[in-house]
Amino acid sequence: MAAPEPDPDRAPGTGSTPGTPGTTADTDDNPGSAPDTTPGPEPLTVPSMSAGPDFVLRPWEMSDLPLIREASLDPYIPLITTIPAPYSEAAAEAFVRRQWERAATGAGYPFAIVRSRDRRPVGAIGLWLRELPEGRASLGYWLTDLARGQGVARAALRTVTGWALRDLGVPRLQLYIEPWNTASARIAEDIGFRREGLLRGWQQVGDERRDMVVYALLNSDGPADGRAVTAH
Repeated sequence: MAAPEPDPDRAPGTGSTPGTPGTTADTDDNPGSAPDTTPGPEPLTVPSMSAGPDFVLRPWEMSDLPLIREASLDPYIPLITTIPAPYSEAAAEAFVRRQWERAATGAGYPFAIVRSRDRRPVGAIGLWLRELPEGRASLGYWLTDLARGQGVARAALRTVTGWALRDLGVPRLQLYIEPWNTASARIAEDIGFRREGLLRGWQQVGDERRDMVVYALLNSDGPADGRAVTAH
């Protein structure tokens, strides 16, 4: 699993990133200053996309609560996302609403990963646009245990990567992967991401700060999914 970008999908109570609710970056340090009238990001429409013959990416639905329940039992997923643990239906519904809100506020595109043959959701992937004004976007994904080792992550990541570079014209995509996660690193490299370096103590995971390896793919790097990437 590639760790989601800390701002859009940071688990409550596990540390803060500047700019997230509750930090000084989210408050008005100068009450006498003029209000900020800069227009906010435009709302986004999360599309449905085929991720090869076996999987579909689509917006989150309230029918996805069983997926959230399953993910809440995973020892790692709740540490790097806002998946509620322990699970409750109210908290799961709030999770789905957060995904809708992220699209509505322009923060990014959250997708559920769904198996085509039985329409069962098996994971999630997101394209996060907080740094898009600087020409960067981040990707993160997770899968439930039963979906791992079946090519799901590769298919989903290849689909969103190609779409972001080719159709959205994002100049640079980034992934953050823990050094021990060789499976995710291999998937990223297979798709064309390049390892750029180790970020020490980059992200809070549970009760500790963890190192992350940053992988990146530029719009100008060439094919990301077997087709040429066209720079916009």
